[in-house]
Amino acid sequence: MRVLIDSIPLLLRSAGVKTYVYHWTRHLKTTAGAHRIDLFPFIGDVGECVHERSVLGPAATIARLALLHAANGLPLPILNVLGSGADVFHASHQLLRPPRNTKITATLYDMTCWLAPETHTPANVDMARRFAQSVLKRADGMIAISANTRADTIRILDLKPDRIEVIYPGVSEAFFQAFPTTRKKPYILFVGTIEPRKNVNVLLDAYGQLSLSVREEYNLVVAGPAGWGDKGALQRLRSGAAGVEYLGYVEENDLPGLTAGATVFVYPSLYEGFGLPVAQAMAAGTPVITSNVSSLPEVGGDSTVLVDPQSPAELSAALQRVLLSPELRSQMSASGKKRAQEYHWDTCARKSWRFFQRIAG
Repeated sequence: MRVLIDSIPLLLRSAGVKTYVYHWTRHLKTTAGAHRIDLFPFIGDVGECVHERSVLGPAATIARLALLHAANGLPLPILNVLGSGADVFHASHQLLRPPRNTKITATLYDMTCWLAPETHTPANVDMARRFAQSVLKRADGMIAISANTRADTIRILDLKPDRIEVIYPGVSEAFFQAFPTTRKKPYILFVGTIEPRKNVNVLLDAYGQLSLSVREEYNLVVAGPAGWGDKGALQRLRSGAAGVEYLGYVEENDLPGLTAGATVFVYPSLYEGFGLPVAQAMAAGTPVITSNVSSLPEVGGDSTVLVDPQSPAELSAALQRVLLSPELRSQMSASGKKRAQEYHWDTCARKSWRFFQRIAG
């Protein structure tokens, strides 16, 4: 069986989706056995995952994005020449006209463009809805990265449940084996793009409501690139507020140690399709406080402290309770590491191959 994976996200500036595609395709290759996987558009082996730029050079990237635009814009199905040699073509959200002469699959990440369109750019919302109409409605099968995403997709797009299979993403092995980074002061950690959905303003409010003695002992460290639409949060992060450190984008290789070194990891997102930073923190043995909405209770199970992400007071109280209780942190660490064993890329890849075999017939 030959599977062709649309890996356009590897050529773009991206965070969660790029991480997924990078690790997923690498582990699909290592678990392929007699099967074969190739990356569209003509992407060979790639080195490290860099979120801020393409995995290829400028000229190679421009040429491949030109092919994408041609496939989306020309009236002829120009990708059928690729489809004729593949048993399954797995489409990304940038490709609106995949081959019509092979089985089509896709990954469902989240439904925020329907449930919280104000947290995206209008262009992103438009592309997501066009992709749903042109690809998801006709796809032979789909992988949902959580049961919550599967349920939201079925409800919103009115898709047949038997076409969608839940396969959890994995966590890089580096997080399971992470050695804590040493910093000058103990710290609370948040990792994520600074955009409205990540809810950084509420996190900053909650930190400001901690008792003075706790704030003097623990810094709030925020790691993640500037996204869109949250200039107020960025201004606050860069204002030099006491105890708040904004690191900006942190290289993939540095995240495991930074995560493992935190006293507590906090992730008050308003909606997640999976919430990879939560799973990464659990794998690293870091206690997690996160939101009681969307997929986050599903991913963390009983291993995390759940709060209303709209309530700075509730988040602050949870932080204070966890920070002041070494015994609770120890329990959460052990429970989180056990829970994270469900999220290995090899497991994800093997389940994905079985999914592709079923779709290919």
